[in-house]
Amino acid sequence: MAVSQLAAFGNHLLIGISGTKLNDDDKKLLSELKPIGIVFYGKNFQTGSHYEVWLQTFKELNAQIREYAERDRMFMTLDHEGGRVHRPPFPITRFPEAYLIQSHAREVAAAAGMELKSMGINVSWSPVADIYSNPNNPIIGTRAMGITPESAGIFACEYLAGLEDVGIIGCAKHFPGHGDTTSDSHLELPVLNLTAYELQTRELIPFQALIAAQVPMVMTAHILFPKIDGNVPATLSKTILTGILRQELGFIGVIVSDDLDMKAVADMYGQPGTVTKTFNAGCDLFMVSRNLPSSSLDRTIAIAQDFSNSIRDRSLDATIVEAAKTRIDKLLALTPQYSVELLDKATLQKHAELAISCAFTQG
Repeated sequence: MAVSQLAAFGNHLLIGISGTKLNDDDKKLLSELKPIGIVFYGKNFQTGSHYEVWLQTFKELNAQIREYAERDRMFMTLDHEGGRVHRPPFPITRFPEAYLIQSHAREVAAAAGMELKSMGINVSWSPVADIYSNPNNPIIGTRAMGITPESAGIFACEYLAGLEDVGIIGCAKHFPGHGDTTSDSHLELPVLNLTAYELQTRELIPFQALIAAQVPMVMTAHILFPKIDGNVPATLSKTILTGILRQELGFIGVIVSDDLDMKAVADMYGQPGTVTKTFNAGCDLFMVSRNLPSSSLDRTIAIAQDFSNSIRDRSLDATIVEAAKTRIDKLLALTPQYSVELLDKATLQKHAELAISCAFTQG
């Protein structure tokens, strides 16, 4: 297959990197697919090393990625919610989980965003727009900003504003709402028997608030909603992504999938035609973490080949792909590209004090 065909999918692709340096598989994927963005994890930081050492290693990794992808502008992204969702080593501040920061949300987001910028990160996969409505939820819980739709929306908007204050792109997740599940989509496909009315009067309210605040990205949830679309999870559902998110809520930004290596959907993306279904549903950007124990190289290439085959046999309408690319390109043009630089001790100390104050002053 021609490199140009593979690279066309790269315009819609975020991938994970194997470690603190590029290995041969990383170099092959970056060179052939030319992904438009990277999703970083804890494994990409040299944990245990001094700040100056691990940051320099990460700086070199950033430079290598751009060299092999042959892209000056990229989405360099990180899950950085605080609490248990924290990737970088010390002295990057580990802020409390979202539920505990509430009225400090804007200040915390700005501080966290400043630290992200120092690592060359320009996209934070936050704020969580889910609701802390189910105490038995094994994956969301206190990652949510509030226990009511209204409070979750208010504090999520404050968090988004804090990211924007310092030039970080935010993303509302996980649409249309992951707060009421009792299973983890990393491990299986959750099922939520909510009606459209129940979604409208609860789950969608924080997303509506964030859309009104012009959030630039929304991330999908790998959840099946049988009373809304009983055939496929939200990531693959035109009813949910186009019908509800685009048409009902009026979202015009970039729709990004949650990680396609999560077990809720991983098998689906080994089947031909799934990429077409995802584009047709309304998704613009595909995230592949490459965290599966199976061959991440072959799997990622196969997803790109599914895209190329679908374009070639015209089962995927090129105009849909072009519209998605236009949305992505528009956002990328507005996304700052940051150099990797050490933060001064005074700034880090100030952020550490803020984190401590949040932990003792919920709300």
